[in-house]
Amino acid sequence: MNGEEIKSCCADAYSRDIVALLLGDSYHPGGTTLTRRLADRLALAPGMRVLDVASGRGTTALLLADAYRVRADGIDYAPANTALAQGAAQAAGLADRAAFTTGDAEHLPYENAVFNAVVCECALCTFPDKPRAAAEFARVLKPGGRLGITDVTADPDRLPPRLRGLTSRIACIADARPLTEYAELLAAAGLRTLLTENHDAALHHMIDQIEARLNLLRITAPDRLAETGVDLEAAPSVLDAARTAVADGVLGYALLTAEKETGRHDAPPPPTHTHPRRAA
Repeated sequence: MNGEEIKSCCADAYSRDIVALLLGDSYHPGGTTLTRRLADRLALAPGMRVLDVASGRGTTALLLADAYRVRADGIDYAPANTALAQGAAQAAGLADRAAFTTGDAEHLPYENAVFNAVVCECALCTFPDKPRAAAEFARVLKPGGRLGITDVTADPDRLPPRLRGLTSRIACIADARPLTEYAELLAAAGLRTLLTENHDAALHHMIDQIEARLNLLRITAPDRLAETGVDLEAAPSVLDAARTAVADGVLGYALLTAEKETGRHDAPPPPTHTHPRRAA
């Protein structure tokens, strides 16, 4: 499966209602509490322009627009998510400070050096071409602008077989990297790491949350759960494997902030793959 196909599968999965049922509104460990912590570490202030990459249904971008009074742009690969996010912005009275676009994190449809900050929560680990995405983050940031990431970390060589493959990749596990590797690929793009924090407990809590919600749905809505395609027989063993991996230090969750080098050239990076770009 090539990179475009992986991105399409991930986008399709994360636009389904079952994801909201199992993960909650934020779609990532730590929820809005961790998002606020990330925003504080980025020193966001009113009037700043912020890009949320892989914005999903708009939870993070809308929070930043509302609580921090920034101008928030969100971009997501799934048109269904973009439509839902834009509708949520209208309903919340934030359409003047939050806008959403369908597009690709590896080909951001924005000019060079236009954002004060870029955030990307629990998504870099799913991108097939991570160096390209990091280069795009750097390209759209103003010199001295900051990147904020929260993401799954992993020791790929120690991942058990059941935590590999497409399903686990969609679940932000199979292609996650060690925190040091994320920092290295950001450095290669001209983004200097400022801060890292360990938030493994948030990942452990989300695994428990998914298990509890699956068990509830088995009782209250078994037909709806069956329609989603969730492998109910395999789910318990996968969740147990993930929980054990967190306890053993194989899986984790981290917060990272980085700053764009002030002398960094803002020309777009050359293509690093030959897969045809999917039209937005």
